[in-house]
Amino acid sequence: MRETTLTDPDGILLEPEGATTGVLVLSGSSGRIETDRCRMLAAHGVAAASIRYFGGPGQPNEARLMPLETFDDVLGDLHARYERLVVLGASWGAQAALLLGTLHPEIDAVVGISPTYVSWAGLSDERPQRSSWTLRGEPVPFVPFDDEAVDDAVKEADGELASFCEAYLSALEKYADRVPAATIPVERIAGEVVLVAGGDDELWPSVLFAEAVRRRRTAHDLETIVVTHPEAGHRVVLPGEPVLPPSTRLAWGGSEDADRDLGRLAWPEIAAIL
Repeated sequence: MRETTLTDPDGILLEPEGATTGVLVLSGSSGRIETDRCRMLAAHGVAAASIRYFGGPGQPNEARLMPLETFDDVLGDLHARYERLVVLGASWGAQAALLLGTLHPEIDAVVGISPTYVSWAGLSDERPQRSSWTLRGEPVPFVPFDDEAVDDAVKEADGELASFCEAYLSALEKYADRVPAATIPVERIAGEVVLVAGGDDELWPSVLFAEAVRRRRTAHDLETIVVTHPEAGHRVVLPGEPVLPPSTRLAWGGSEDADRDLGRLAWPEIAAIL
């Protein structure tokens, strides 16, 4: 297997001999390069790339105003090399994966782990709030955070890790007029869509969000596979992936056993589109 270090932007590309599918793997709001997930996919004979999309040289320091064009070169490279092109993203990366699916008809499938159905404000303490993403230099329409609800969630946690599910739901209600424009037009995704969500997700209500994606696509006669587990949380662990360290910043919900159970349930659906 050939392993290449990408430099612009930072990243990694693992290419098993005989691979026919290329997968772009996107992390969540950590912004990390998903080396372990790429290695797991490569072990199954899939070429896997992961890049840093903020926090690197020449990139935004925070997860806001990130150009969706950041992904164009690696997508173009994978598309040129392999017969099939897939984007797999988790959390904030699932937001990016769904958006990319609407923009790139050459993408054959999108996998969203702990997804959202709208574009959100960028992750920053700076105000006024700005979009997470830009496209052709313009901000992508977004739903702002409800700062009061976020503060309330932190206070209610009383020093423990806060759950922000209610804060996200509050934002959708408070800024309901912004939701239609910020809703990701998933009916434009030409390829297959698989979504994976835990019923005990304490970061945001990913099952509700996944079902919103499915409803929108169903209204356009498009199939969407949604895999859930009632006790799993935000961080889904796919078979063969290492133990994840406990969070020191956010409440993820679930448990390692339940998160792995959801990963095992989801894997046949993910493998089928690879």
